Amino acid sequence: QVQLVESGGGLVQAGGSLRLSCAASTRTSSFVFMSWFRQAPGKEREFVAAIRRTGAATYYAYYTDSVKGRATISRDNANNIMYLRMDSLKPEDTAVYHCAASSSGLSDYRRQGEYAYWGQGTQVTVSS
Repeated sequence: QVQLVESGGGLVQAGGSLRLSCAASTRTSSFVFMSWFRQAPGKEREFVAAIRRTGAATYYAYYTDSVKGRATISRDNANNIMYLRMDSLKPEDTAVYHCAASSSGLSDYRRQGEYAYWGQGTQVTVSS
């Protein structure tokens, strides 16, 4: 069974930074896609960022428009961890952030229903 565990969330002032981690119980190198989604109160879970394996050791990153230029997604396959660093945080970034993974290629990496594995989430709160 695959388990994903997020960490690194917390309270930060607007303009600050956080680095979120997603630790996997299996080899992250086995995942084609690893992604971050977030869910704010009263809203549906939405796509934030994804990192896709394009070769044996090559990757490509995708970001939603609202975080583009402020977020960096990466993978550390040696330690089976995926990261999301977010800079210039805004109050609208406040949400529970979930990591997700798929062992196969996806037709639409932005849809949560495409992913087989999910973490429980870590809370990010950005104060004004």
